[in-house]
Amino acid sequence: MATEQETVLSVPDISCEHCVMTINGTLSVLPGVEAVTTDIPTKTVRLRFDPSHISLEKVEAVLDDIGYMVVK
Repeated sequence: MATEQETVLSVPDISCEHCVMTINGTLSVLPGVEAVTTDIPTKTVRLRFDPSHISLEKVEAVLDDIGYMVVK
């Protein structure tokens, strides 16, 4: 049985509904991603994923590829 992980990523470039649709649309189709919620006021992405299928580093790289840098 796979163990899901949940994390909240800080993404300061989130500013509008287009950002939300782009991030949610891109991440939600990745294998292993169970749920994505992007919040404009807090500039965060809440992610539930299966680490046996995708790493957090891969998610961060995909976000960077579409123009949204994750801040640690």
